[in-house]
Amino acid sequence: MSSLRTLDIRLLDEVFDMGGGYVLDFSDRTMREFFADELNVDIDDPIYSRDGRSKAKRLRCFLKTVDDRSAAKALRVLWQHRQLMDESRGQALGGVLQGRFLQILDRLEGRSGGIAHSGPPPSQAFDVERYRTFKERLLALSRIEPQARGYAFEKFLRDLFNSFGLEAREPFRLKGEQIDGSFVMSNETYLVEAKWHNSFCGAEPLHAFHGKLDQKASWARGVFISYSGFTADGIYAFGRGKRVVCVSGLDLHEAFNREIPLTRLLEGKVRRAAETGDAFVEIATLFP
Repeated sequence: MSSLRTLDIRLLDEVFDMGGGYVLDFSDRTMREFFADELNVDIDDPIYSRDGRSKAKRLRCFLKTVDDRSAAKALRVLWQHRQLMDESRGQALGGVLQGRFLQILDRLEGRSGGIAHSGPPPSQAFDVERYRTFKERLLALSRIEPQARGYAFEKFLRDLFNSFGLEAREPFRLKGEQIDGSFVMSNETYLVEAKWHNSFCGAEPLHAFHGKLDQKASWARGVFISYSGFTADGIYAFGRGKRVVCVSGLDLHEAFNREIPLTRLLEGKVRRAAETGDAFVEIATLFP
């Protein structure tokens, strides 16, 4: 972990306007893009959300977790962004505060004679090429014969889950039923049902899947993935307060287009379900 101390973090809070959970003028999306483009860092990695999911909490956790030089590199590019903001607004950070900030950078970069602290390397951003590859694979599935497409869709999802470290398990069959797979996210196990039909999914398959969950441990959760999406009546009839969240093919396409990590998409749906009871919330609502 880095050598940043509590007093250093308090000063950084002032330098980067981190009161109220914010960081400068970043939104969640622009901060994710900034760290990916400038540092090749996935700031949305759950490892940086141990203290909370606000932008400020994730940044503090990142700075304390990584090695000194990685922390210094991040602070330098954030400092450059802060300077551009100040120039556009005709503002300037106070000289004393700026001087203390530069002293922290000197120490982290080893120019003040201290010993650099080691730590785990930053979590790399999910590269754009892999987003493109998964998008092309998903589009290619529509050209496969229907009988083979279901198995290919399951393999596609398994590869996708594993690319985000979700420990996907292959489909398994229990007496009288089949589960299309499972994965682990934030230490919670999710069972998966995947459907590729030409029409929207109604309530009946959702109820059937939830019935499977009812036969498992009380802490088991489910993700129902329908490539064609869901009918509004079906979602309404399925009801609220279930242990299932729903993902459409459009959700996946949009996630690839906008480079939204699968883990971020799923976490957003799970959180919204916990807050509202809604099993299905479109990606455009979660990430406007």
